[in-house]
Amino acid sequence: MIRAMQEQLLFLYKFMRAPSQIGSVTPSSVFLAKKMLEPVQWNQVRSVAELGGGTGAITRHLAQVLHKEAKVLVFEKDQQLRSQLSARFRDFAYYADACSMQPALRREGIDELDCILSGLPFFNFPPALREQLMNQIEMTLKPGGLFIAFQYSQQMRKQLSQRFDIERVHFVPLNVPPAFVYVCRKRGVS
Repeated sequence: MIRAMQEQLLFLYKFMRAPSQIGSVTPSSVFLAKKMLEPVQWNQVRSVAELGGGTGAITRHLAQVLHKEAKVLVFEKDQQLRSQLSARFRDFAYYADACSMQPALRREGIDELDCILSGLPFFNFPPALREQLMNQIEMTLKPGGLFIAFQYSQQMRKQLSQRFDIERVHFVPLNVPPAFVYVCRKRGVS
């Protein structure tokens, strides 16, 4: 309970300092985290990246479902949040910049990712940054791989559909604010 309260306060503080980077006043709910992980066959995943690890609301659940041989890369821009995550989830690799996913994969000896989970508030970013992130996601994800992202609106639907097959969009009302989970698959055969 105390940890949850500390995470809430830290998240609120980070939001107040950089709302366009954080995107929400509270961490993701358990309901949102579970909806993000639900579409993935975790026993087949050997490489996964989480973009925007934050306080670990999704990371915590990810650690529970992973295959023991899976490699995990967590991208979190905020140094304090990244340090806290690395202290809690020591087996994962941590990087600051999701725009540099390809070099991070090379450092970790990963050719391509089976799955990418994202909590980044894409629509808050300038178009050039959004495009750069989308390019990195598309280039590092294997053909047929899953890209699962939550957003607080459906404004990214068009841009996502230009690059991926959107298999489903789930609405998660039990989150503050309510969120949409986009389940996207990279075109091509793995």
